[in-house]
Amino acid sequence: MKSMSLLIIAGLLILGIVAGYFSGLIGIGGGVIIVPALIILFGFSQHTAQGTTLALLVPPIGILAVTEYYKKGYVDTKAAIIICLGFIIGGYLGGKYSIGLPEQLLRRIFSIVIIIIGIRMFFYKS
Repeated sequence: MKSMSLLIIAGLLILGIVAGYFSGLIGIGGGVIIVPALIILFGFSQHTAQGTTLALLVPPIGILAVTEYYKKGYVDTKAAIIICLGFIIGGYLGGKYSIGLPEQLLRRIFSIVIIIIGIRMFFYKS
């Protein structure tokens, strides 16, 4: 495993908090926020972003997929652990906040986030 700077560790933790927050708020996170962020902000390949996201989100149900990504070298375990810690904090905060929001507002936030991320990923050049 490669060594990580404190800036990268802080960035991954913030990513986990943001993804966890949106997961708790509107039920999105891994595939919609973490994968694009790992690619765009941290320079991960698509495969490594997907494998790392699987490693932090779905071990109970996706352990076989994670195993395959890991065997091919497409899982950054340090990044997965750090993001996971942030995701727990953000998930709690997003879930707590979303309870008081009207359903229509949550639906609109979800739609806007999906559209913005989709457009950004569509036009992203690696």
